[in-house]
Amino acid sequence: MNEGSTGPTAAPRHPGPARVVIVDDHAMFRRGVRAELGGAVELLAEAADVDEAVAAVLAHRPDVVLLDVHLPGGGGVEVMRRAATRVPETRFLALSVSDAAEDVIGTIRGGARGYVTKTITGPELVAAIRRVADGDAVFSPRLAGFVLDAFAGSIEVAAVDEDLDRLTEREREVMRLIARGYSYKEVARELFISIKTVETHMSNVLRKLQLSSRHELTRWASDRRLL
Repeated sequence: MNEGSTGPTAAPRHPGPARVVIVDDHAMFRRGVRAELGGAVELLAEAADVDEAVAAVLAHRPDVVLLDVHLPGGGGVEVMRRAATRVPETRFLALSVSDAAEDVIGTIRGGARGYVTKTITGPELVAAIRRVADGDAVFSPRLAGFVLDAFAGSIEVAAVDEDLDRLTEREREVMRLIARGYSYKEVARELFISIKTVETHMSNVLRKLQLSSRHELTRWASDRRLL
């Protein structure tokens, strides 16, 4: 795994290891994150959907929540909506397979302090958690550019969201990976689902968007700056 630099690390303002909750609907991925973090943080709990995540945040009041963007029950933004005002000291760091502009911007608007993709290395993730716990915002350079562009008005997020409303969260994930040139086998491995499930999602995506091929899908996604 390899993520762009999160920038120079300042002296920590938060004493001791950061107290962390991991939220992701893939158990295999959560195990991988635990292994990468080792003893660098204090892991309080894990959650696999929105309800579990909200309960964990309210129960443990962590310093940082590692939050997947697409979750059963409403997504990462719904977790923040339900928990952030009740536990204002907790900060949210998005850790997602998606690096699409509308996901990054929507998650930051929802209250996250940073956004990194699942290509990040273990040491980089530890540094990102520490910086978010200390109150900093953390992005890789490309994702930071999305946020700057959005608030400068050069990305029309509302229009993108309207087009994507036809797709489920999982269909969006499959759509982006296929549009980037991933094979069905690679998508299945990336998302921890079967090839047959990928095929089903792809069929649904093409039908809902009224497209006839993955080449048209790539053009559709590129026009909307989703790649």
